[in-house]
Amino acid sequence: MSRRVAIASVIQYAIAVTGILIATAKPLTAETPAPPEGFGQTARDNSRPTPVCEPSSLASPYIPVDSWVYPAVLRLYGLGYIDSAFLGMRPWTRASVDHMLEDAGVRIDDADAGPALDEAQEIYEALNRELHQDMEGPCLAHQGNMRLESVYSVQRAIRGTSLRDSFHLGETITNDYGRPYANGFDNYTGASGYASAGRFLFYARGEFQGAPSATGYSPALALTLSNQDTVPFINPVTLLPYNQATIPLGPVPSATNGRLLEAYVSAHLLNHEISFGKQDSWLGPGLGGGMAYSNNAENIYSFRINRIEPLHVPGLSYLTGPFRYDFMVGSLKGHVAPNDPWVHVEKISFRPTENLEMGFERTVIWGGKGHAPITIHSFLKSFFSFTAGTAAEKFSRNDPGARFGAFDFSYRLPFVRNWLTLYTDSEVHDDVSPIDAPRRASWRPGLYLSHVPGIPKLDMRVEAVTTDPPVSTSQDGRFMYWEAVQKQGYTNKGVLFGDWNGREAKGGQAWLTYHLSGNEWLKVGMRNQKAAKDFIFGGTTLNDIDFQAVKRIGKDFEVNGNFSYERWKAPIYLPGQQTVTTTTIQLTWFPDRKVSF
Repeated sequence: MSRRVAIASVIQYAIAVTGILIATAKPLTAETPAPPEGFGQTARDNSRPTPVCEPSSLASPYIPVDSWVYPAVLRLYGLGYIDSAFLGMRPWTRASVDHMLEDAGVRIDDADAGPALDEAQEIYEALNRELHQDMEGPCLAHQGNMRLESVYSVQRAIRGTSLRDSFHLGETITNDYGRPYANGFDNYTGASGYASAGRFLFYARGEFQGAPSATGYSPALALTLSNQDTVPFINPVTLLPYNQATIPLGPVPSATNGRLLEAYVSAHLLNHEISFGKQDSWLGPGLGGGMAYSNNAENIYSFRINRIEPLHVPGLSYLTGPFRYDFMVGSLKGHVAPNDPWVHVEKISFRPTENLEMGFERTVIWGGKGHAPITIHSFLKSFFSFTAGTAAEKFSRNDPGARFGAFDFSYRLPFVRNWLTLYTDSEVHDDVSPIDAPRRASWRPGLYLSHVPGIPKLDMRVEAVTTDPPVSTSQDGRFMYWEAVQKQGYTNKGVLFGDWNGREAKGGQAWLTYHLSGNEWLKVGMRNQKAAKDFIFGGTTLNDIDFQAVKRIGKDFEVNGNFSYERWKAPIYLPGQQTVTTTTIQLTWFPDRKVSF
C-alpha cells in the first residue's frame, strides 16, 4: 500500500472515531445561553465587549506554546480566578482562552479588594488587550479575516562549547523548537499570521535561522554513543559513518535556512479543531518540560483532531466532570534504523472538581522503512495493542511499535487553593500507565506558589525530574525514550520531543518571577541535570542559572532579554569543567490590527 493511501486510511479512521464521540456527546459551550448583561466586565474595566455571537462555529487559531499568554493564564488559575483551564493539554485556541476570561471576569468582579485582586486585574486586562479583536465585529457565517500576529527577531550570543545533544549529553538551550545554535552569534527572524473564513483557517509561523559551524563530536565519541544506542555506525553501502541526527558528528556545518515552525490548515466542527500541518503541542502541567510531548524538538507534520472546549457527557460527566481529548498522527524524521517511523498520540483529561485535573496519554512509535509498512493494518495494530508481545513479533512486520503511557494531574490544595497548586507529570515505557507501574515510571512533580505572602507580585515554582527509575531495565540508557526496535525512539530530527532531561537522568528546575504587570516580568531560574554513569561513561553534570526581563514599550512592542550562565561536565566529551554564557535579546512587534473581508 502506498504512503498516500496509508495517510488517507489513517485520516479516515481518525475521523470515524471522532464522529462517534461527537454523536454521543453534548457540547458544553455550543448550547450555553447568552451571558447576562455585563458578563465578563468589572468595575475597573468596562471596555471589554460582550461577544456579539456564539463563536463555537468559527475558526480560531492556536496560541503558540511559547507565548506569554500561557504563564498569564496559569497565574490566573493559581490565584483562583479560572477553573476551566486544562493545564495538561496545550496549545489553547484564542477563542478558548477568551471563554476562560469570561469566567475570570465574573470572579474578579465579585472578589474582595486586595493585592491578589489587583494582580488578577492586571493580568486580565493584558489578556483582554491581546484578545479584544476576537470579540469585535459582525458574526456572519462566512466572514473572514486576516491578521499579522507577530514579527520578531532573536539575537543570541553564545560563548563557550554549548551542548546540543538531548539524546545523550544534554542541551544548553531547551524547549526551543529544535532551533540550531552554536558558539558565536545565532539569529532567528520571523513572523506569524493567519487567515480565516467561517470555520476554516490557515496559520503560518516561519523564520530565517542562522547559526555558525561547530567542532562537533570526534569519530571515536560518535562511535561510542552509536554503540550505546545499538545503532550501526557504518553504512554498509557507502562504508562511511551514518549521518545520525541524534549525534552531532563533527564538523557541524553552519545553518542558514528558512523553516516553518508552524503551518497548518484547520476546520472547526462542533468545538473540535480538525487540522493538518505543523502544530505546537505541550502535554503536561509542568513549566520546564512535558514528559509526553513538548516544543523541545521541531514540530512534526501531523493530522490532528483536538477537542478544544470542555465537553459534558450526560451521566458520565457526573463522575468525571467535563473533559477534553486530543489525537494526532504523523511522521518522525532523522531516524536511521528504521528510517521514517510514524507516531500517534492520544490524550484525554478530566476535571472531576474545580480544583483537580487528571490526564491519561499514550504515545506509540511504529513502522519505518525496512521494518514494517505504514498501513491502516499496522496503525490499527499499534492503536489497539496493549500487551508486551513476543520478541519474534517485535522484530517482524507485525510489531505493534514502541509504546509509552503517561499520566498527569494538577491539584489546587484544600484551604490554600488560591496559593498552592501541586502537580505531577509522568511517563512509562512498555506499561499501560505510570499508575500501573509507578516504580518503572519517570516523574516530574512540581509545586506552584501563585504569590508570596507580603510580596503579592512574586510567585515561585519548583519542579524535580527523573527519567532513571529504580529498576534493572533502566540501564545503559536503553529504557526511557528508547526502544529495542525504534532505537532513536522519542526524537524528531535528532532532538527529543519529550522532556529535555533526556534518558536515564535526574535533575530539577526552580523559578522566582516578579510581575511588573500582566505581561511584563523579571525572572530568575535555576536548572540541574545529571546523567547516570552506566549510560554515559563518567556521567554528566549540568547546572545553570538564568535571568530574564520582559518589558513592553507601549502596548505592541516587546523586549525580551535573557542571560544564562552554565557549567557542565562530561568527561567522555571534554576534560574538566566547561563554562557557557548565553545572551539573548528578542524584539517582537504585535500589530494591533486585523483585516476583515
